[in-house]
Amino acid sequence: MECTVNWVPAMGMGFVAETGSGHVLTMDGAPDGGGRDLAPRPMETVLAGTGGCTAYDVVLILKRGRHEVRGCQVRVEADRAETDPKVFTRIHMHFTVTGKGLPAAAVERAIELSHERYCSASIMLGKTAAISTSHEIVEG
Repeated sequence: MECTVNWVPAMGMGFVAETGSGHVLTMDGAPDGGGRDLAPRPMETVLAGTGGCTAYDVVLILKRGRHEVRGCQVRVEADRAETDPKVFTRIHMHFTVTGKGLPAAAVERAIELSHERYCSASIMLGKTAAISTSHEIVEG
Protein backbone atom coordinates (compact mmCIF):
# COMPACT_ATOMS: atom_id res chain seq x y z
CA MET A 1 0.00 0.00 0.00
CA GLU A 2 1.25 3.46 -0.77
CA CYS A 3 0.18 7.08 -0.86
CA THR A 4 1.79 10.27 -2.13
CA VAL A 5 0.99 13.52 -0.33
CA ASN A 6 1.75 16.88 -1.92
CA TRP A 7 1.59 20.27 -0.26
CA VAL A 8 -0.36 22.80 -2.33
CA PRO A 9 1.15 26.20 -1.38
CA ALA A 10 -1.74 28.11 -2.99
CA MET A 11 -4.03 26.49 -0.39
CA GLY A 12 -1.96 27.74 2.56
CA MET A 13 -1.57 24.51 4.54
CA GLY A 14 -3.52 22.33 2.10
CA PHE A 15 -2.37 18.91 1.00
CA VAL A 16 -3.54 16.54 -1.70
CA ALA A 17 -2.97 12.83 -1.25
CA GLU A 18 -3.11 10.37 -4.12
CA THR A 19 -3.63 6.84 -2.93
CA GLY A 20 -2.08 3.75 -4.44
CA SER A 21 -5.49 2.88 -5.90
CA GLY A 22 -5.47 6.20 -7.78
CA HIS A 23 -7.94 8.18 -5.65
CA VAL A 24 -7.43 11.72 -4.43
CA LEU A 25 -8.04 13.06 -0.93
CA THR A 26 -7.67 16.72 0.04
CA MET A 27 -6.70 17.81 3.56
CA ASP A 28 -6.19 21.23 5.16
CA GLY A 29 -4.91 22.59 8.42
CA ALA A 30 -6.82 24.66 10.94
CA PRO A 31 -6.86 28.44 10.35
CA ASP A 32 -4.80 29.02 13.52
CA GLY A 33 -2.06 26.91 11.93
CA GLY A 34 -2.11 28.60 8.52
CA GLY A 35 -4.87 26.50 6.95
CA ARG A 36 -7.88 27.94 5.15
CA ASP A 37 -10.50 25.43 6.35
CA LEU A 38 -11.00 24.10 2.81
CA ALA A 39 -10.92 20.38 3.66
CA PRO A 40 -10.84 17.97 6.60
CA ARG A 41 -7.88 18.03 8.96
CA PRO A 42 -5.45 15.13 8.56
CA MET A 43 -6.45 13.64 11.93
CA GLU A 44 -10.13 13.86 10.94
CA THR A 45 -9.29 11.70 7.93
CA VAL A 46 -7.69 9.17 10.30
CA LEU A 47 -10.98 8.97 12.25
CA ALA A 48 -13.03 8.80 9.05
CA GLY A 49 -10.82 6.02 7.73
CA THR A 50 -11.19 4.10 10.97
CA GLY A 51 -14.96 4.46 10.86
CA GLY A 52 -14.98 3.31 7.25
CA CYS A 53 -12.72 0.35 8.03
CA THR A 54 -14.91 -0.96 10.84
CA ALA A 55 -18.20 -0.26 9.01
CA TYR A 56 -16.87 -2.22 6.04
CA ASP A 57 -16.05 -5.15 8.32
CA VAL A 58 -19.43 -5.12 10.06
CA VAL A 59 -21.38 -5.05 6.79
CA LEU A 60 -19.21 -7.78 5.25
CA ILE A 61 -19.46 -10.04 8.32
CA LEU A 62 -23.25 -9.65 8.44
CA LYS A 63 -23.59 -10.28 4.69
CA ARG A 64 -21.41 -13.39 4.92
CA GLY A 65 -23.67 -14.57 7.71
CA ARG A 66 -26.56 -14.17 5.25
CA HIS A 67 -28.19 -11.44 7.31
CA GLU A 68 -30.29 -8.87 5.51
CA VAL A 69 -28.28 -5.76 6.35
CA ARG A 70 -29.44 -2.61 4.53
CA GLY A 71 -27.51 0.16 6.22
CA CYS A 72 -24.63 0.83 8.57
CA GLN A 73 -23.70 4.18 10.06
CA VAL A 74 -20.84 4.70 12.50
CA ARG A 75 -20.60 7.90 14.53
CA VAL A 76 -17.03 8.27 15.76
CA GLU A 77 -16.15 10.62 18.63
CA ALA A 78 -12.62 11.02 19.94
CA ASP A 79 -10.49 12.88 22.46
CA ARG A 80 -6.87 13.72 21.84
CA ALA A 81 -3.94 14.32 24.17
CA GLU A 82 -3.41 17.97 25.02
CA THR A 83 0.33 17.91 24.31
CA ASP A 84 2.33 16.76 21.30
CA PRO A 85 2.09 14.23 19.91
CA LYS A 86 -1.65 14.77 20.21
CA VAL A 87 -2.60 11.11 19.83
CA PHE A 88 -6.13 9.89 20.25
CA THR A 89 -6.70 8.90 23.87
CA ARG A 90 -10.39 7.93 23.74
CA ILE A 91 -12.53 6.83 20.81
CA HIS A 92 -16.18 5.88 20.95
CA MET A 93 -17.97 4.36 17.95
CA HIS A 94 -21.75 4.17 17.85
CA PHE A 95 -23.11 1.85 15.16
CA THR A 96 -26.61 2.20 13.75
CA VAL A 97 -27.24 -0.94 11.74
CA THR A 98 -30.38 -1.20 9.63
CA GLY A 99 -31.79 -4.41 8.27
CA LYS A 100 -34.59 -6.90 8.23
CA GLY A 101 -34.71 -9.20 11.25
CA LEU A 102 -31.11 -8.61 12.28
CA PRO A 103 -30.31 -10.63 15.41
CA ALA A 104 -28.71 -8.48 18.12
CA ALA A 105 -26.15 -11.22 18.80
CA ALA A 106 -25.02 -11.19 15.14
CA VAL A 107 -24.56 -7.41 15.12
CA GLU A 108 -22.69 -7.48 18.44
CA ARG A 109 -20.44 -10.29 17.19
CA ALA A 110 -19.71 -8.47 13.91
CA ILE A 111 -18.66 -5.34 15.81
CA GLU A 112 -16.55 -7.41 18.21
CA LEU A 113 -14.82 -9.30 15.37
CA SER A 114 -14.06 -6.05 13.57
CA HIS A 115 -12.42 -4.50 16.63
CA GLU A 116 -10.59 -7.59 17.82
CA ARG A 117 -9.48 -9.21 14.58
CA TYR A 118 -10.15 -7.39 11.30
CA CYS A 119 -10.11 -3.58 11.48
CA SER A 120 -6.44 -2.68 11.16
CA ALA A 121 -7.16 0.99 11.83
CA SER A 122 -9.02 0.57 15.12
CA ILE A 123 -6.60 -2.10 16.32
CA MET A 124 -3.71 0.27 15.59
CA LEU A 125 -5.40 3.25 17.28
CA GLY A 126 -6.21 1.01 20.24
CA LYS A 127 -2.50 1.15 21.12
CA THR A 128 -2.96 4.72 22.41
CA ALA A 129 -6.72 5.15 22.78
CA ALA A 130 -9.36 3.46 24.88
CA ILE A 131 -11.90 2.35 22.29
CA SER A 132 -15.51 1.71 23.18
CA THR A 133 -18.51 0.80 21.06
CA SER A 134 -22.26 0.89 21.28
CA HIS A 135 -24.94 0.03 18.78
CA GLU A 136 -28.56 0.13 17.88
CA ILE A 137 -30.49 -1.92 15.36
CA VAL A 138 -33.15 -0.32 13.18
CA GLU A 139 -35.71 -2.57 11.50
CA GLY A 140 -36.08 -1.74 7.87
